[in-house]
Amino acid sequence: MRMLRLFTRKATFSDGVLDLVLTNEDVRDDSCGIEDGYTFSIFRAKTRDYVGYVSLRLGESPGLYYLGHIGYRVEEKHRGHGYAARACRLLLPLMNRLHLGSVVITANVENVASRKTCENLGCVLERIADVPPEQRTLCAGAQQKCRYIWRMEAK
Repeated sequence: MRMLRLFTRKATFSDGVLDLVLTNEDVRDDSCGIEDGYTFSIFRAKTRDYVGYVSLRLGESPGLYYLGHIGYRVEEKHRGHGYAARACRLLLPLMNRLHLGSVVITANVENVASRKTCENLGCVLERIADVPPEQRTLCAGAQQKCRYIWRMEAK
């Protein structure tokens, strides 16, 4: 029933190919330093097929250093179409309203697709960081994370 409600909701952001539908706002998680945030379900605009999700996390903390400000997941059957990068770009108006000059997106070293998404967005690889043991649970066990910086263009 929840997916049906999301399916019929009006898109918060759209580019005619993808619709982002707000599914969760005022996200706060003190355990990892998320002060606020937003999660959007990603749908194909014409068919309303569920593609995945994209999240914007606000705050600065040791946890977010490794987790990143933006997270996304594209369902396997929809991969290879550039949907993750497209969904991230759809967040630009929100990031501009929030006066974000840059955000961090992290990727596991072995996740080539996610690293390509960051490169397609124009992100700069800041470094490959060793994840300390106390942060690994948050990072699904990853021992290293690629930290990409995505700078917003001044408008």
